[in-house]
Amino acid sequence: MTRRLAIDIGGTFTDLVYDDGERVLSGKVLTTSRAPEEGVMVGTAEILAAAGVSASQLDVIVHGTTLATNAILERKGPRLALVATEGFRDVIEIAYESRYDQYDVMIEKPVPLVPRRLRFTVPERVDARGAVRLALDEAAVAALGPKLVQAGVGAVAIAFLHSYANPVHEERARAILNRTMPGVAVSISAEVCPEIREYERTSTTIANAYVQPLMARYLGRLAELLGAAGYGGPVYLMTSGGGLTTIAAAQRFPIRLVESGPAGGAILAAYVATASGENKVVSFDMGGTTAKICLIENGAPHTSRSFEVDRAARFLKGSGLPLRIPVIEMVEIGAGGGSIARVDHLGLIAVGPDSAGSEPGPACYGHGGTQPTVTDADVVLGRIDPADFAGGRIPLDRAAAARAVSSDVGKPLSMTAETGAYGIAEVVNETMASAARVHAVERGLAISDHTMIAFGGAAPLHAARVAEKLGIGRIIVPANAGVGSAVGFLHAPIAYEVVHSLFMRLSAFDAAAANALLQRMAREAHGVVAPGAAGRPINEVRGAYMRYVGQGHEIFVAIENKALTPGDADDLRRRYEAAYAQLFARIIPGGEIEILSWSAVAGTEGAKPVRLVAPVPRPTAKPSGRRAVYDAAAGRTADLPVYKRVDLAPGDRLAGPALIAEDATTTFVSARFDATIDAAHNIVLTAKSTTV
Repeated sequence: MTRRLAIDIGGTFTDLVYDDGERVLSGKVLTTSRAPEEGVMVGTAEILAAAGVSASQLDVIVHGTTLATNAILERKGPRLALVATEGFRDVIEIAYESRYDQYDVMIEKPVPLVPRRLRFTVPERVDARGAVRLALDEAAVAALGPKLVQAGVGAVAIAFLHSYANPVHEERARAILNRTMPGVAVSISAEVCPEIREYERTSTTIANAYVQPLMARYLGRLAELLGAAGYGGPVYLMTSGGGLTTIAAAQRFPIRLVESGPAGGAILAAYVATASGENKVVSFDMGGTTAKICLIENGAPHTSRSFEVDRAARFLKGSGLPLRIPVIEMVEIGAGGGSIARVDHLGLIAVGPDSAGSEPGPACYGHGGTQPTVTDADVVLGRIDPADFAGGRIPLDRAAAARAVSSDVGKPLSMTAETGAYGIAEVVNETMASAARVHAVERGLAISDHTMIAFGGAAPLHAARVAEKLGIGRIIVPANAGVGSAVGFLHAPIAYEVVHSLFMRLSAFDAAAANALLQRMAREAHGVVAPGAAGRPINEVRGAYMRYVGQGHEIFVAIENKALTPGDADDLRRRYEAAYAQLFARIIPGGEIEILSWSAVAGTEGAKPVRLVAPVPRPTAKPSGRRAVYDAAAGRTADLPVYKRVDLAPGDRLAGPALIAEDATTTFVSARFDATIDAAHNIVLTAKSTTV
């Protein structure tokens, strides 16, 4: 028996899942944002007590955290310095030389993590082929040490021009600064992001250096507390790319953890999709702070090599700090249970993107919050039972929720609290539906062809209405949906990706150079994965980022895991043209093709889903009670049947409208849907054949 514990720190709640192969238990505690490890230990103690085991009996802990992201958003990192090539200290200010909103004359650009006074340069120059054109001025680097110490710098980022082609100058500069500034974290771009594009590479290195001391301290404190509790096993961290990594790798490259929680949710959705035989899926993850939408085709989430954090115009592409890291591609919007509602200057209801978080939280929490949130609206509508929230561990105040909704939304618009709450729910539902439509259209997909997989504390409450707006006729709410991302952690493989730029055209394909680089990258990836693989087989996937000459963006093309030969240039062309035609329905006949970067991923096998068999239908399930829920169409409340999810068995079916309650969330089955329980205890909502 292997006892595993998954921990996911979100903006509002910290979710925990215990799995020993026979039982799966889940729990939620409020996130202690000032010291996240405190909430982790409280939740761990509670769930282990419920399981009847001690920390010393655990075999594996898997962890995802928002700490790195929050440190950047809240500017809680150390004083940071940048050391760049002479003449290039303003790369992060110049950025793309474009505006994310070209018609806004008052545009606000993202604030750099390094102020200009702490950006330093030294003479050195390496060209794009890796040849040294100007030797590093080591005396200039050494002279920076006292200046940085005097300025109180706690971390340093080094990003020299073309260091991806030859890292020797960055490595030497780090060695000098380590000698003159012992104990100060130093990140070099040749290790953090060895790719072309100076701005993204510098920005990623800066962000890594900024969060490195904070993450190292946090992981150290957490390991100490777990050890004191008796735990002596490994701790794996969820990365943004959907794989698990070791604490050592996470401390070295913590920037790879920025989207760890949402990545776990996408892994869960992919697992459920494969088990259910669904080839076209949109995952809908709505928690306390944000909602995330991810497209999953043939059991695999869409992935990307770019991500933005700390956007000046939240959720507007191009307004943030770019990061070049492996990520599961998803769209994120400020639409969570804690998103704050208000009436804007046009007299319309607006929701988010600001959130009440866990401190003070929604008004119904009774922790001092006075502004209405989506959770307050759901409480007023009757979709959340105030006495049974989080399994009854967090009692809610419906009267406080009604006062907040009425004060900030109802009265300004001459509405009742119930009508105002419904307006809040409709606005947030339309916001999420619009984001899903755009995300699908940008990829040439029809969102109505997809099945929705909904999880997170708030998604099951809103999934039916969002699906109605999108024309989606099938929704799956997985078992333990309220802690879905944490469940996803337990399905993830131990994996690590290395990407490195090496430019070549197919017309001058250099197989020897490509093989040498791929072998070196594979060794690095295997070195990270091997300690956690514990003897399990490690698979390797290789690829190349290719484009037509003159284009500005690349397409990832998978390549065979073998030694390349000059003759493989023709195979690479065929693979690239097939991928290009899939995206753009055409190719450029005879167009020159070039490779900018190469990829090597090493990883163990993730959890393999078993294809579900349809359960034997059972008689219509019997409700455990009824609850008054506001019906907007009728303008009054209606008594809806309430089912306890724990009492439902595979094959059970029920007709909407209804509520299915569990400790970590509630599924609202609207009048347009019926629900069944499948063989894996997932709730499956299917649109009725007639319009209600």
